[in-house]
Amino acid sequence: MQLTKAVITLAGKNQRTLPLQSLVDRDGVPKTALAIIIGEAVSAGVEEIALVVAPGDQEVFRAAAGAHSGRLRFIEQEAPLGYGHAVWCAREFTAGRPFLLLVGDHLYVSRSGSGCARQLVEVARDVESSVSAVQATHESKLPFYGAVGGRLVANRPGCYAVTEVLEKPTPTEAEQRVVVPGLRAGHYLCFFGMHVLTPTVMELLEESVRQRGSSGGIHLSSALSRLAQREQYLAFEAEGRRYDIGARYGLLTAQLALALDGSDRDEVLSGLVELLAQRSR
Repeated sequence: MQLTKAVITLAGKNQRTLPLQSLVDRDGVPKTALAIIIGEAVSAGVEEIALVVAPGDQEVFRAAAGAHSGRLRFIEQEAPLGYGHAVWCAREFTAGRPFLLLVGDHLYVSRSGSGCARQLVEVARDVESSVSAVQATHESKLPFYGAVGGRLVANRPGCYAVTEVLEKPTPTEAEQRVVVPGLRAGHYLCFFGMHVLTPTVMELLEESVRQRGSSGGIHLSSALSRLAQREQYLAFEAEGRRYDIGARYGLLTAQLALALDGSDRDEVLSGLVELLAQRSR
C-alpha cells in the first residue's frame, strides 16, 4: 500500500478556530495547532496534504500552516453536511488511492519512538486495508466519540477486526453492541481522530451523498460500519494519547502534555509544583 496523501478536515464549526490557536511544541517552538497536526502527517511519510475548509478560510489556514504551506491543497466544503461529507469533498484529491485522515481539533503525544500517525500508517501498510486508530475511553466520554466493537487479531497486538461502528453511542448501546473483551469495565474503543482509509470508503460516502441529496448529514461512522461488512477493516490501539483541544480545558491539557513530553519537562514540572504549593497555602 503506497500512502502519500493526507486529508485534514477543518470546516466544522469549532474546527475553524481551534487549529489557529498557538501552542509551544515538545521542542519549545511556538506553533499553531494546525502546524503541529500537519507535522504529524508529514512525519508519517505524507507528501501532499488537502485541507477541507469552509468557504473563505483558505488564507488564514495557509498562514497558520507555517513552513508546511507549500505542500497544501485547499478544498472548500460548500455546505456543512457533516464530517463524512467533508471527507467526501476530497475525493478528487485522493484519486482512488488510500489516504491518511486527520481531524483539525486533536493533538497527539506518542509513547514510542514513532509518532501516532506513523504507527498507524505502518500497520495499514502491513495489513493492506483500512485501519482506524482507537483509544480505550471511559463511557462518560461516549457523547464525544464514535466507538467500535471487534475481536483481537491473532499475532498482531493492539489490532482488532472491526465488526461494529457506532457514532456517539449511549452507555446502554455501547454495552450491548461494542463491548471488546479485555478492556476495563466501562471502557470502550473510541476513535482517536486519525484513520488510514482505502478508496472503498469514498465509494460508500458517494452512495450516502446520492441517497441523501443536499439534505441531511453524511456521517463517516455510517460508511465505516458498512465498510466492516464489505472488506477487512481494523482498529489499532496506538502507543500514545489523543488530546481533544475542543473539550473543556482541552487546549490547556494538550499544552501540558506536549511540554511534559519535551526537552523542557523539568522546568515545566518545577513550575507546576511551585503553582500547586502556592495554591495550597
